[in-house]
Amino acid sequence: MTDALRSSPQEQAEILMQALPHMLRYDDATIVVKYGGHAMGDETTGRDFARDMVLLEQAGVNPVVVHGGGPQIGAMLEKLGIQSRFSNGLRVTDKATVEIVEMVLAGAINKQIVGTINSQGGRAIGLCGKDGGMVTARKLTRAPGEGDVGDIVDLGFVGEPDKVDVTVLDQVLGRELIPVLAPVAQGDDGATYNINADTFAGAIAGALGAKRLLFLTDVPGVLDKNKQLIKRLKLDDIRGLIADGTISGGMIPKVETCIYAIEQGVEGVVILDGKIPHAVLIELLTDYGAGTLITR
Repeated sequence: MTDALRSSPQEQAEILMQALPHMLRYDDATIVVKYGGHAMGDETTGRDFARDMVLLEQAGVNPVVVHGGGPQIGAMLEKLGIQSRFSNGLRVTDKATVEIVEMVLAGAINKQIVGTINSQGGRAIGLCGKDGGMVTARKLTRAPGEGDVGDIVDLGFVGEPDKVDVTVLDQVLGRELIPVLAPVAQGDDGATYNINADTFAGAIAGALGAKRLLFLTDVPGVLDKNKQLIKRLKLDDIRGLIADGTISGGMIPKVETCIYAIEQGVEGVVILDGKIPHAVLIELLTDYGAGTLITR
């Protein structure tokens, strides 16, 4: 028996009263959700996430899922005896590796998410940056954060979004379909490029003029120096928190991606823990929120 069925009619009415204003706020809005490899978790977590996407679509929201798959790629490469090498968090990707990346991302993971959403009553469609020329990649040769000319690294078939064409997504959204996107794209040179899923999601969200971009991660959000969650941040706040060391380590590239997404035109970006059951619904449809909201 679900919690909703166990609750009293009065409690259910209170839940609806709290959710309805938020549902109206996001009516017909586009919400891009970056579903990270570390946030995918177990089968139950995957079903909860799929139900959230289906409910949003049924409530009049246009959800777009962009997924990662770093751990799954690493596991497959290890299984095949292909050694991974990283430069500033980016996987150096040769010809053999990019073929595995495309197989895992656009194949196994993408179709698994599509199947789970469909099994929960939705109608998902799996796509990648190549489909309809949605994303054109350019080769990325410098790892983020490296400033000297001598630090330039050839990352192989690692790219970043150069151009985004949302024609295909415009045909899908608003038609009871949930697009699930793998961050693989083709360059002008015809080669296939692996794109960081956060950056890919930011580019897609910006091109769609998304109301929200949610980064489902394995952390609660941005924490202060007392390890307490910071509920809201503005861009200027972020720069100050990086300067004083409050934001450090692996959180720096996360918030830099949030800045990038907002500069691309996204209204607000949220970093939240994707392993919390129904984190997306808590963030969007309750007064409490589930992570750190970053706005201009």
